[in-house]
Amino acid sequence: MKTTLATLTLCLVVLLATGFPFERKTSPSGGATKEKRVQYAAWDDVNVIAHGLLQLGQGLKEHVDKTKVQMRDVSTKMKVLNRTVTDLGKESQRLRTEGEALKARAQSLEDREGQLLNVTAELREKAEEMQQEKRTMSERMNRLEEKVDSMLQGDAGGRNNSDARNIQLLLEAQNRRIDDLMERIRLQQEKLDKQNTRIRTLQSQVQQSRQRLFPGSDNTDGFVEQQDSPVEMASDCHELFLRGETSSGVYTIQPVNSEPFKVFCEMTADGGWTVIQKRQDGSVDFDQLWQAYENGFGNLNGEFWLGLEKIHSIAKGGGYVLQIKLSDWGDDLAAVRLPFKLGGQETKYSLLIQEAGTFSTMESSLGADATAGLPFSTSDQDNDQKTDTNCAKHLSGGWWFSNCGRSNLNGRYFQSPPPKQRHQRKQGIFWKTWRGRYYPLKSSMMMIAPAAIESKS
Repeated sequence: MKTTLATLTLCLVVLLATGFPFERKTSPSGGATKEKRVQYAAWDDVNVIAHGLLQLGQGLKEHVDKTKVQMRDVSTKMKVLNRTVTDLGKESQRLRTEGEALKARAQSLEDREGQLLNVTAELREKAEEMQQEKRTMSERMNRLEEKVDSMLQGDAGGRNNSDARNIQLLLEAQNRRIDDLMERIRLQQEKLDKQNTRIRTLQSQVQQSRQRLFPGSDNTDGFVEQQDSPVEMASDCHELFLRGETSSGVYTIQPVNSEPFKVFCEMTADGGWTVIQKRQDGSVDFDQLWQAYENGFGNLNGEFWLGLEKIHSIAKGGGYVLQIKLSDWGDDLAAVRLPFKLGGQETKYSLLIQEAGTFSTMESSLGADATAGLPFSTSDQDNDQKTDTNCAKHLSGGWWFSNCGRSNLNGRYFQSPPPKQRHQRKQGIFWKTWRGRYYPLKSSMMMIAPAAIESKS
């Protein structure tokens, strides 16, 4: 291509040169005159040749441009082809890998098929053995029936044995009825004992009232005998249950040496539970001070805290069990039962868990800390075991805090989803050994009953 262009250029130069006039001088010989001759190329020829060369150059330029476009197309196709070849290589490798995996899977299936055949054979053998055992047992039963028939038909001693067996069965049934009757008598005796205790307590209260009204009177016994017996009130919800109350709701009770007050009773098939705390919707603010926790607050038909003094009046003598029911936002449930005793105001209403030995994981969030007694704390009365921090103020609400981190069922109520900040989440209602310290629970309920209910549940 370069040689052709050079040749064309040279021809053009020659033709242009011939198109200009030129002079040819003759040598001076014997004369003083000079002859001047001018030659010209034909202008039309020059134009024709120039026009042809221009057309040829234009054609060559178009050919070069077309060749460049074709070369770009070829280059693009080569790149596409290279990518296609690469993709084909990868696909081939993938197919080879899948083929090997399928081959291995086929081998595994063959192995499993062989194992299934072996298991099937074993099951068939066991089935045959069971059939054989069934036939053997059937034959034994037939022989036993034959022996029994023969004994009933011809053996008087057999009749005597049968009569003795019937008498034995009757005696066993009679013993069971006697045991049931004794159990009923025991339960009635327990009720009578409670009634007698209650009557003596009421008599003592009447005597004390009489002495306050008439300080100089000593005839208190005669006064009591002349009065009608006062209407007896139950000391807790379980006593109401023993009297025949089976519906959950608000009742009035009067513990020993205490004024009457209203409580919510949770009646179950096992007995009556006195509810001392309930959280379910966040309608009541539990971030209260000491006096509120001592006297109680909230709505008995909704969220409430019964009050430390009232709880103490019920469970001060011990012999009670604390049951805690929890639920999370997935509606999963958990429950804890701990035998306990609650001290009075002089002990800061110290909670004493009365169970020796190890605790389960769920129980350890409260039970492990209260075996030696755990006082109650609020933001205005710091009685927790952490010397440098007021747990009730650092978290929220009032609770039997140990080191701030195990449990707090009186914390702030957070709707789901909980706040993102950890320092806010740890202020919520939590039971560390169930859902963790930073999981605010959906609901909680605390209730108490005599420990006797534990053996019947």
